[in-house]
Amino acid sequence: MDVFERMTDYDYGEVHLKRDAGTGLRAIVAIHDTRLGPALGGCRFLSYAREEDAVVDALRLARGMTYKAALAGIPHGGGKSVLIKPPTPHFDRAALFLAFGRFVEDLGGRYITAEDSGTGLEDMDVIRTVTKNVCGVDQRNGGSGDPSPFTALGVRRGIEACVKFRLGRGSLEGIHVAVQGVGHVGYHLCKELHATGARISVADVDPLKAERAKREFDATIVSLDQIFDVECDVLAPCALGSALNDQTVPRIKAGIIAGAANNQLATPSHGDDLNARGILYAPDYAINAGGLINVALEVEGYDVDKARERTHKIYDTVYEIAERSSKTLTPTYRVADLMVEEKLARLAKPSWQPRS
Repeated sequence: MDVFERMTDYDYGEVHLKRDAGTGLRAIVAIHDTRLGPALGGCRFLSYAREEDAVVDALRLARGMTYKAALAGIPHGGGKSVLIKPPTPHFDRAALFLAFGRFVEDLGGRYITAEDSGTGLEDMDVIRTVTKNVCGVDQRNGGSGDPSPFTALGVRRGIEACVKFRLGRGSLEGIHVAVQGVGHVGYHLCKELHATGARISVADVDPLKAERAKREFDATIVSLDQIFDVECDVLAPCALGSALNDQTVPRIKAGIIAGAANNQLATPSHGDDLNARGILYAPDYAINAGGLINVALEVEGYDVDKARERTHKIYDTVYEIAERSSKTLTPTYRVADLMVEEKLARLAKPSWQPRS
């Protein structure tokens, strides 16, 4: 793998690697851009078939965090960390995350970590013992707790914006939303949607999670293979990335795609395909910024009411993107990218200092 070529593809930046033989830590920290502030982004702890896949995951996700923060008006750049899960089940998790926390501390405040796929509050609390450059710690330790409800709130507001723009409806009552993935965020999204009176279909690799959504929110369960064939108003991808690809895009029967997953478009061309089909796509980093908004407030002093107020503004952002797209006949993902790139272009250099 040509790492520098990949960095060029994603307009980087910095990539830091760390190996700790004693704990089995193999960590990648990708810092995409720091013009708006220190890079902020979650820590993934997953198994990867190849190390190259882990590097690409970090690069793509960190770039997405830059765009997400810029569009949400957060004073942070984009970063991401990927920890490759040890192949053996017998490892000391706490020791591994302590080693990772020291790695984050060594970066001198240029990167602030948080939870992501495969990590949780307990891991962030361990990291917190060796560095202040961590968000999303337990509320008992002065943090904001699980960001999933705020991500789900922002996605619900984004769905409402799309429904208003495309269907002229001021509420989600009776609107049919098909949710792909009902894990942390997907579950809370279903909770938000149910409270509005929306109809819900769900699919998940874990049948117990799907059954929970059926039991609590009267959701209809469909198979993973069928979720993209459901005739619905809104399709909400809330699982892993690249859900919108050559196989799925031609099958979609929804007029709106608005979900919580990162990197939903397998390639930019799939955004063009959706636009050509007349499907309104809410760019993922615009609609799923609620969790980032929530944890970012820990840096300046956490205030739950302020976090909720800022998350509600995702409605305005998504509506503006849809409006600009319609007026210029430009795919929504390109409109969102342009809004961010114009903002970043005005900043020649960083105007912040690492926290002391």
